[in-house]
Amino acid sequence: MTRAGLTAQRLTQAGAELADEVGFDQVTVSALARRFDVRVASLYSHVRNSQDLRTRIALLALEELADRAAEALAGRSGKEALTALADVYRDYAHEHPGRYAAAQLRLDPQTAAAGAGVRHAQMTRALLRGYDLPEPDQTHAVRLLGSVFHGYVSLEMGGGFSHSAPDTQETWSRTLDALDTLLRNWPAR
Repeated sequence: MTRAGLTAQRLTQAGAELADEVGFDQVTVSALARRFDVRVASLYSHVRNSQDLRTRIALLALEELADRAAEALAGRSGKEALTALADVYRDYAHEHPGRYAAAQLRLDPQTAAAGAGVRHAQMTRALLRGYDLPEPDQTHAVRLLGSVFHGYVSLEMGGGFSHSAPDTQETWSRTLDALDTLLRNWPAR
């Protein structure tokens, strides 16, 4: 019999918290069972295996990020929207490093299509309408923004910028200035 109060949602939330504490790569059904002081077998009525748990955490993280991004983007356009979206990703990564790592998990196409990743792409494309980019340039720009945001945040969190001046916030601001300039002056093909 499973312990009262355990649900897939509660286990997912606890798994997300565990990911933030010890790293997403350390989250397993066994680690979660230890957290709840229950036998591993008692969790299998709620999650199929560690991969299922990790997928659920990834979907939770994507949903949280999408909600934050939607709120930050409301009523903004152009550089203000670009900065708001970029800051959401950076802030979330710093506040929830394990969940941010989970959001990078490769999902199967069906799961990805049903998750909040679609909202992320839609919001980024909405932001880009303010820069008047046609297709396929819009797709290229979505990929560019994702690469810059994720790359910068990953390097920063890994300590890659901690050994020298200027402050990383100054570099982040300058990076967003450069992206805004690039988007306003997108090269024609």
